[in-house]
Amino acid sequence: MVTLRESEKIEVVTVIDNYTDCLIPSSQKVRRCPHYKNGKVAPPLLAEHGLSLLVRVFKNGNTHTLLLDAGWSATGVFHNLKELGINIDEIEAVVLSHGHMDHYGSLRGILKLISEPIPVIVHPDVFLQNRFLILPDGEKITFPTLNESTFQKNVVKIIKNTEPYLLAEELVLVTGEIERTTNFEKGILNAYVDRRGKIERDLIMDDQGLIVHLKDKGLVIITGCAHSGIINTVRYAQKVTGIDPVYAVIGGFHLSGTKFEAVIHPTLEEIKRVNPFVISPMHCTGFKATMEIAKNMPRQFVLSSVGSTLLL
Repeated sequence: MVTLRESEKIEVVTVIDNYTDCLIPSSQKVRRCPHYKNGKVAPPLLAEHGLSLLVRVFKNGNTHTLLLDAGWSATGVFHNLKELGINIDEIEAVVLSHGHMDHYGSLRGILKLISEPIPVIVHPDVFLQNRFLILPDGEKITFPTLNESTFQKNVVKIIKNTEPYLLAEELVLVTGEIERTTNFEKGILNAYVDRRGKIERDLIMDDQGLIVHLKDKGLVIITGCAHSGIINTVRYAQKVTGIDPVYAVIGGFHLSGTKFEAVIHPTLEEIKRVNPFVISPMHCTGFKATMEIAKNMPRQFVLSSVGSTLLL
């Protein structure tokens, strides 16, 4: 069990996600990005099939800022950081949730611009070079890969973790490998990896998320794609911290597409049992699953839109 220090406040800025809407209003739970500046219409924020979240944790007058993932394109994250007025040097550490292309696209450029050495936390499998899908007709679709040489050695300390790893003065916990315990979260069944000539199912063991303990409220669980399963992720967060109350579940739940439709209902039923105060599905959760969550948990649901800041 890991001792995770309590945070007094948390902000999660959606730097990149699949959806943007400049007209939706703010609320007590979320601050939306204004669509005007200095009396003029603001430039648009960009959306793409990818995810990048800026996480700020607050305690005793101090703020720690982490970046979880870096989107797909080489430009979207930079454009949005600029328009949101976020200084890249605010970022103290980068965490990659896993090694898929829609989560590391802007990483190289970000690391080039950071002026001080920072840690980049990754599971070793982030650097797997032979990942692919097999379609029903037998066609093989290869994934782009991330090379360790991408990282600028003078500004980066690569930390490879498979176990839970504490950051930000022990206010943020990177999960490490997540235990798979449910009987319905089976991952991407047609995903494979070639490990030194041996082809096997790709269980995406590099999948990991962030855990923060919000004082007097409970756990805030933040995922990239939750390839381990969002319920597995929540249960593992509870197990590894010894804390049961869950205040917020945020990020990609990977329930999009016809292959995952059968997983939506059992996932929703388990999320309802967890009963977080805030749930904000993003990225690969998909339209159908997102609408089911919104319909069944209307008071907890917060629609994700690029430029929004969750206020926890």
